[in-house]
Amino acid sequence: MTKNQRLILSIAVLASFVAFLDGSVITVALPAITRELSGGVSTQQWVVDAYLITLGSLILVAGSLSDVYGRIVVLRAGLVIFGVASLICAISPTAEILIIARGLQGIGGALLVPSSLAIIMSNFRGAAQAKAIGQWTAFTSAAFIAGPLLGGLFVDLLSWRWVFAINVLPIAVTLYLLFLLKQKDVREHGVRIDYPGATLGILGLGLPVFALIEQGNYGWASPVIYLPMAFGILAFAAFLWREKTARQPMMPLSLFRVRNFAVGNIATTFIYSALSLGGFLLPVYLQEVGGYKATLAGLAILPVTIISILLSSYVGGLAGRFGPRLFMTVGPILGGCGYLYFLLMGSHPDYWIEVLPGVILFGLGLTITVAPLTSAILGSISQAQSGIGSAINNAVSRVAGLIATAMIGLIIGSQLDVNGFHRGMLVTAVLLILGGIVSAIGIQNPRKSEPVAASVPVQSPQGSG
Repeated sequence: MTKNQRLILSIAVLASFVAFLDGSVITVALPAITRELSGGVSTQQWVVDAYLITLGSLILVAGSLSDVYGRIVVLRAGLVIFGVASLICAISPTAEILIIARGLQGIGGALLVPSSLAIIMSNFRGAAQAKAIGQWTAFTSAAFIAGPLLGGLFVDLLSWRWVFAINVLPIAVTLYLLFLLKQKDVREHGVRIDYPGATLGILGLGLPVFALIEQGNYGWASPVIYLPMAFGILAFAAFLWREKTARQPMMPLSLFRVRNFAVGNIATTFIYSALSLGGFLLPVYLQEVGGYKATLAGLAILPVTIISILLSSYVGGLAGRFGPRLFMTVGPILGGCGYLYFLLMGSHPDYWIEVLPGVILFGLGLTITVAPLTSAILGSISQAQSGIGSAINNAVSRVAGLIATAMIGLIIGSQLDVNGFHRGMLVTAVLLILGGIVSAIGIQNPRKSEPVAASVPVQSPQGSG
């Protein structure tokens, strides 16, 4: 690498590291947040979903913003927004201010990850590009290892507020490196930003999510609930119509005519709904009911990330040789068995007997699933469409997690107890198994003469934001 390329890679890694680190620490901090700011399960849901609403709605338009204003300009804006929002999160005196700040973080996150990958793609070619993406993936995976442990240590030894304040240092370093880079930004001509589509997307996601989260407080018969739900559904229908008729849509619906792309995204919906639901409930339950310290709750799920890092490359190679269908079938079902194992947990779960075996089963299932899933989706469309295809799949995974988190109150009730936790684990397992069944029925392996796409993860497998 040249000196300039090393600088670019450092900027991309740091920018993404911040977003991925924030996503991996938040669930460990949720019980401490509600102990201080109150609000119970509803507040915990909003702290997660406020981030996912803006992230999922805007991640599709981030590519157009980069084309119009330049990748470095968008990356810098994302860093500033994320940094300011993190500071507001850290000093939030009320749950309402924290939730608003989390929404701002989602805007920053939507600009960070696509832009950081874009500057790698535009400054590296051939083998150097593959190596740079590999290093980017390795460092963002490290964020998932560091996240739960750092988050737990901050909560136990300092305060949950440090979970957000820690973002400021790497953001400041990244902004300084961007200043040193002094690279001329590239802008595309003739690209338009679909503002109506983005607005309809935010309303179509945000209003139903509001209704799902707050229905426990107001009831379905209240106009505070059924009006947002109705308007949200209409807005989402208008969003789909807009994307069908727009000259430059954020989400080209024609891609869903490709079988593996469509089926892969349906499987993504089930699988990532499960990841968000289970990823929310397990660490919160271990703390609030099981009596685990935040650090121990973070360490409890660490084997999932370790298994993923150790085996993802190997599984990706096997999927390249044999096709993704078998892996996308077996992986989610195995992961579902891991969550069924958690039904053995009582109010004082023994980690080695009641938790770890399920974590290992889930970790193996997730690792078998993620790389082949990415391969099946991106391998089914042309290389020229891979950028928007990756963005759509990333958005689908975030929206699936958003809706699953919003429905937690319907699944567990107003308070998390053993019975509610068991219902949540059962629903999580069913969603994963459905993802495997959809893949078994719908995914087609490429013909022997067709190349299989390289399996590079395009989203965080643990990420609930």
